Amino acid sequence: MGDRISFDSSVLDAVSRIPRGRLATYGQIADLIGAYGRARQVGWALRRLPLPSEVPWHRVVNAQGRISMSLSREGSDWIQRELLLAEGVPVDEEGRLPLKELLWRPDAMSGS
Repeated sequence: MGDRISFDSSVLDAVSRIPRGRLATYGQIADLIGAYGRARQVGWALRRLPLPSEVPWHRVVNAQGRISMSLSREGSDWIQRELLLAEGVPVDEEGRLPLKELLWRPDAMSGS
């Protein structure tokens, strides 16, 4: 359990650094925290967040540049879409986003 809490904390810290209007992928966050190949676990860590949250979880999308739409998300996919639209991020009806244009590229030196 302690490992999961530590992992979740690392994920939330990294996601908290994503600026408004920018996007990151689950895999990118996994790589950033040294958890290579653990994109799915990043998604589960974000799913454990109580909503609403100060952590900008909605800025994390899948590698195809889409919101992961699923009934298992219990509506958080639609919440994610609305939060992104409110930030000025264009999202189509299928949850597609302009990932290449809006991809967050953290500066290793500044940590942002």
